Amino acid sequence: MIGAEHTRRRFLGRLLAGTAATILAGCDTAARSSWVHKVLSIGERANSAAQRLVSPRRSMAQEFSPADVSPQFRSNGTANPENPQYQVLAANRFIDWSLKIDGLVEKPTQLTLKELRAMTSRTQITRHDCVEGWSAIGKWTGVPLSALLDLVTPRPTARYVVFHCADAMDDGNQYYESIDFDDAYHPQTILAYDLNDAALPIANGAPVRIRIERQLGYKMAKYIMRIELVESFANIGAGGGGYWEDHGYEWYAGI
Repeated sequence: MIGAEHTRRRFLGRLLAGTAATILAGCDTAARSSWVHKVLSIGERANSAAQRLVSPRRSMAQEFSPADVSPQFRSNGTANPENPQYQVLAANRFIDWSLKIDGLVEKPTQLTLKELRAMTSRTQITRHDCVEGWSAIGKWTGVPLSALLDLVTPRPTARYVVFHCADAMDDGNQYYESIDFDDAYHPQTILAYDLNDAALPIANGAPVRIRIERQLGYKMAKYIMRIELVESFANIGAGGGGYWEDHGYEWYAGI
C-alpha cells in the first residue's frame, strides 16, 4: 500500500507540474489563456477522481524515517518577504510576532510564537511535492490546526480556513491560501514552526507555515500572519480561494 501511495503521489504531482509550471513561474499570459484553464480543469478532475478511488480524504499521507530526510529542503516561492513589518519582526527573531485567528469564530484570539510552542505539538516526517517538479522530505513540528480551531470555536456558517501571509507577489497582491474543514481537521495538518529539529528558517516560511500533507506544495502557505474562517471567498482576493487560484490554478490539490 505504501508503494502504491508513493507512486500515486508522484504521478499526480508530475501531472500538475506538467500543466501548471508556467503559471507558477508567473506567466500571466498563460494564466489568462483558455486552453490552460481547460487543461488544469481536466487535471484537477482526474486528480480528485484518482484520490477518491485510492483513499478517503481522512486517510494519512505516507510518513518516513529520520534516515529519509533530505539533506537540504529548498525554498519554494518567496524566500524572504520584502514586507517592512515582516522584516522588523524577523530582525527580532519573531519575539513580537503574533497570530490572529478570527472571522466566523466565537472566540477570536491572538497567539504569540511562544504560546504556540507551548501547545500540544505533532511531529511528522513527510514529503513535499512541488508542482515545479521537485520533492523533498522534511521533519516538521507544529501545532495541529484542529487544536487552534477548537480554541476559537468555529461558527456553524464557517466553511473554509484562509491563511493570510506576509509576502506580497510581483503584482502587488498579498499572498493567501485556503482549505476546507476536511483538510483543516486532518491529523497531519499542522501549523509548523520547526523544520528538521530547528526553528523554521525564513526561506521556508518562518515563523510558521501550514503543512497539509495530502495536498501539493503550493497549498502550504508560508509566513502566516492571520487565520480567518469564512463562509465563502467572495470578499478575499479575486474569489478563487488562493493567490494562484486567482490566476487560474485549481483550488483543490489533494494527492
